[in-house]
Amino acid sequence: MTDHEEQENPERKSLGGDLVLPIGAFLFTLYYFYTIIDVPRIAQVSAFFVGTILIFLLILLAVRIGREVKAGTADLRLGRLGEPRSFIPKRLALFALTLGFIFFVEWLGFTLTVFAFLSLAMLLLSGGKKKGLAFSIAGILALGGYLLFIVAFNTRFPAGPFEQLMEWLF
Repeated sequence: MTDHEEQENPERKSLGGDLVLPIGAFLFTLYYFYTIIDVPRIAQVSAFFVGTILIFLLILLAVRIGREVKAGTADLRLGRLGEPRSFIPKRLALFALTLGFIFFVEWLGFTLTVFAFLSLAMLLLSGGKKKGLAFSIAGILALGGYLLFIVAFNTRFPAGPFEQLMEWLF
């Protein structure tokens, strides 16, 4: 769309940027389905149920956006995806934290990696304010994830020092 066309139709929303995360979620769900082929049947059913709900919600979003594009009230331009520019360093840092999580989870294990990722992400997004709250929330969520996924569901997440200590203690 040219600047002239954009000036003629200023109420037209750019929704292309709104599709970045849903497309990533869809691709991740397909990958998720692929990775559950060899897990026990009950885990497959649960994973398929959750993945199917996610895909259904993504279809609803696509239908809504499709209707808006067809009605002429929106288009698929990326719009202000990179704005405000002042957020770009935080976005890149959050992306680096995500890559770090993927890289370090094999050595640190699920619980410590979740704790580190959540702590650093909350500190990054809050500008370093309320450190105690960030560490407390991260600790509660990491411990809750450990109890739910590793203890209760017996999920095969990477075991690091914390998981090995807990196994030794109990």
